[in-house]
Amino acid sequence: MLLLRLPTIPRPLLWPFSLSSASPRFLTQSRKFGFCAVLPSRPIIMANTEGSPQEIRSGDGAQNDGEREKGKGGDDEVIIQYVVLRRDLIDTWPLGSVVTQGCHASVSAIWLHKDDEHTAKYCAPTNLDSMHKVTLEVKGEVQLVNLSEKLKAAGIAYKLWIEQPENFPTCLATKPYPKSTVSPFFRKLKLCK
Repeated sequence: MLLLRLPTIPRPLLWPFSLSSASPRFLTQSRKFGFCAVLPSRPIIMANTEGSPQEIRSGDGAQNDGEREKGKGGDDEVIIQYVVLRRDLIDTWPLGSVVTQGCHASVSAIWLHKDDEHTAKYCAPTNLDSMHKVTLEVKGEVQLVNLSEKLKAAGIAYKLWIEQPENFPTCLATKPYPKSTVSPFFRKLKLCK
């Protein structure tokens, strides 16, 4: 028998669940609860290795969403990373190629600022499953370069990804920041769709 804990319910529901029916890629082991299956829909299903269900009390096991937010940026501030892609490339390149450009910029921005306090909080083991990233779009290269210059002038750390060997900018990603610090620079941009 397994425990199903949903963030909006104060006490977990006991739910009959067979470990054999869980996909092995979602299985992990916890010192406190034994085998755990984390499903993509975000509930946490747990099985006690001794065979008896255990109740998760407040403060044990997974944090609720509010506690997770507080732990990220201090002062209840969400730590966020912005990724900006070019719409002209989205319309002309294969989708996978454009997504790859965003991934390159995002990873580079994090790696270049790996010793930064906000990056450390963003990448902390307790926050890995709840990172906040916003993907936006600009019309083309000119707008991307203008945004880059605007961020540079304001002292905002970012990575402008330059595709090689073509040597032109394809996307931009900020290092992780508290949302209130960087959101004003991105308010006029549209969500990438």
